[in-house]
Amino acid sequence: MKRLLTTVLLVVAMVLPQQVMGRDYSNETLNYEIVYHWGMIWKHAADATLSIRKTGNGYKAQLTGKTRSWADKVYPVRDTLKCTLNSELKPLVYEKLTHEKDYYARDVVKFSYNYSHTNAHCTRYRKSGTTTIDLSAKSQAYDMLSVFYMLRNLNYDELARNKNYTTVIFSGKEKEYLTINYKGVESIKMRDGSKRQAHCITFRFTQKGGKKSSDNISVWMATDDSRIPLLLVGKLPVGEVKCYYTAK
Repeated sequence: MKRLLTTVLLVVAMVLPQQVMGRDYSNETLNYEIVYHWGMIWKHAADATLSIRKTGNGYKAQLTGKTRSWADKVYPVRDTLKCTLNSELKPLVYEKLTHEKDYYARDVVKFSYNYSHTNAHCTRYRKSGTTTIDLSAKSQAYDMLSVFYMLRNLNYDELARNKNYTTVIFSGKEKEYLTINYKGVESIKMRDGSKRQAHCITFRFTQKGGKKSSDNISVWMATDDSRIPLLLVGKLPVGEVKCYYTAK
């Protein structure tokens, strides 16, 4: 269950300026049911809520996730991601609060910009003490929450099928590279049995040197203007986890 909520639901994407469509977020809340699947086993393991609110000239976004009562007995998870964004949906401050069983942590990433370069000062709070690290990229960089909204703003009509696009993610301790691959429109089955048309995208995370930093994730985005992520699937050492959008 470790990193279940903070990996699977964190939909991330590369943004090409000429492919971004303007979309104004004001008050939105999206709810998800996270289901563990292994063979004939289907267990509702966790719930997550993603919200964003307009604040002055920018936005406040937050992702909260928690395991259900049965999963709490195995590996309780209470994770929260927060992000302050400017009017262009670029990250200014990113915060990750982790509470997974007996493990507690807090990461704060403060972004700054110099022309096309992105810099970040990261502070990591642990029981053992506090450490800092500075990260930089020669292009626009994102965190594991702000890129969610960038993905939803992409113009899918201009994305080439089966072509890779790459961007930089600041996770709080290192610089990661995210590669997305657009697979086209597919029909998917939701948890309530209904079928939806969705854009299919796969995500691959790597570190410097091309080392894989986590398992690939597949995401299906609604084809309508909402661009809501309808389904996410991530592999686990045993089985897989499926994250379903639910209109509560």
